[in-house]
Amino acid sequence: MTATTHRWTTPVGLHVTRRSEPLDPERAEAELARLEDALDTRRGLLLSGRVDQPGRYRPHDVGHVDPPVEVTADHESVRLRALNDRGRVLLPALAAALASHGVHLDEAAGTITAALTGQGAARPVAEEERTRRPSAFTVLRALTAALAAPDDRLWGLYGAFGYDLVLGFDPVPLHQERDPHDRTLVLHLPDRILWIDRQRGTATLDSYEFSYAGRGTEGLDRATPLAPCGPATDPAGPRDHPPGAYAELVRRAKERFRAGDLFEVVPGQSFHRRADAPPSRVFRRLRERNPAPYGLLMNLADGEHLVGASPEMFVRFDARARTVESCPISGTIARGRDPLEDAEQIRTLLGSVKEESELTMCTDVDRNDKARVCVPGSIEVLARRQIEQYSRLIHTVDHVRGRLLPDRDALDAFLTHMWAVTVTGAPKRAAVAFVEEHERSPRRWYGGAVGRIGFDGGLETALTLRTVQIRGGVATVRAGATLLFDSDPQAEEDETVLKASALLDAVENADGTAAG
Repeated sequence: MTATTHRWTTPVGLHVTRRSEPLDPERAEAELARLEDALDTRRGLLLSGRVDQPGRYRPHDVGHVDPPVEVTADHESVRLRALNDRGRVLLPALAAALASHGVHLDEAAGTITAALTGQGAARPVAEEERTRRPSAFTVLRALTAALAAPDDRLWGLYGAFGYDLVLGFDPVPLHQERDPHDRTLVLHLPDRILWIDRQRGTATLDSYEFSYAGRGTEGLDRATPLAPCGPATDPAGPRDHPPGAYAELVRRAKERFRAGDLFEVVPGQSFHRRADAPPSRVFRRLRERNPAPYGLLMNLADGEHLVGASPEMFVRFDARARTVESCPISGTIARGRDPLEDAEQIRTLLGSVKEESELTMCTDVDRNDKARVCVPGSIEVLARRQIEQYSRLIHTVDHVRGRLLPDRDALDAFLTHMWAVTVTGAPKRAAVAFVEEHERSPRRWYGGAVGRIGFDGGLETALTLRTVQIRGGVATVRAGATLLFDSDPQAEEDETVLKASALLDAVENADGTAAG
């Protein structure tokens, strides 16, 4: 196997050299294990799919560690920070990209800051233009345009999008106290990417070198500052809703359904445990016990990790085919003890009028989201109420696709769906307001997304659910249920406990998992 080299210059004048090294299976698995271990103490992200669904999902791994540049945002600004000397070579090119798009910058040593104050979320705009409101995505759109690489399938921005980003587009009255230092966005610009295609049995390690304005990265160290998780801490309590409290919340939601304010809503409750095990061990336990289309392990720095097994695609955009896809999940039942019981549970799930109504409403809202940015008549349901099975749950899933309008891009496709009806409700703004009013803490990363904005113009993201948020030595799992007018309060509370159980098992029993 021979490495290949490709060179190109991006629209902003950044010269890029990519070396793609094919890996044999043994080397690929060794690189993957090293990456997983490294993410305990170093910034980076691993997305690890273990579901093979033709036309929808294929098993794969894609990941990086030690990115030279980090992009973060809070409610007031977006910051681009060089994490090493390689990042300091890139930063002037990124500053030029933002300046050329009219983004006002404040530059300091190793950091670029773009203010978000006065972004005008409340200013009325046409529904079709809401995805172009000034926001953190204005910065991301400028970066992806300046670094465009149509023939590179991997290079891009990788990371996590927080739930509160929706407030820049659909503001609602706030009831939860926010930490002013909480981030709403953490993305990495990597310079080395591991890719394993488990369907085809191939793997590559892509390494990138850059030069701009007479400076280059060749020979510069790739290491970045360590970012360990903090020591384990006892949480204030095991859950934020005592038993019975979530069922009471369901009753309050049903009052809103009767009043006609809501059609469905997806509130959550949180469960807390000590984070004794390293994040990589929690990840391995979860991947072994609960394989999913979007397994994830991310070190966000500042003592924070995400470990997840998301079952749900948020938005995928194929830049060449111009197709926008999503896979709403709604309709849930517990797994049986054996295949015969599974079959009975599937029959029960498919025969439930309530569960069918949940998914129908979710898909109707999803199609309406796409209608803002897709070619009229192009939106189609590719699959209806398909069964997907996980370690403890069985779901029904739809698969929806449309063709993006010629004047729209991947970020338009992403933003028009923010956030999925399967984690908010309908009407979406009223549901977001209900969640804000009745949940007991900000969602932070839960209900947002994780994935890649590609410099090839594509995008692939998963909803951040079935995810452990590890911060300050505490592991938090949030789980919700889709509520309708005929919801049974205790059954919905039981569903949230069941959804959280596989994640809590991974946290509590991670030390029984073999290290990589």
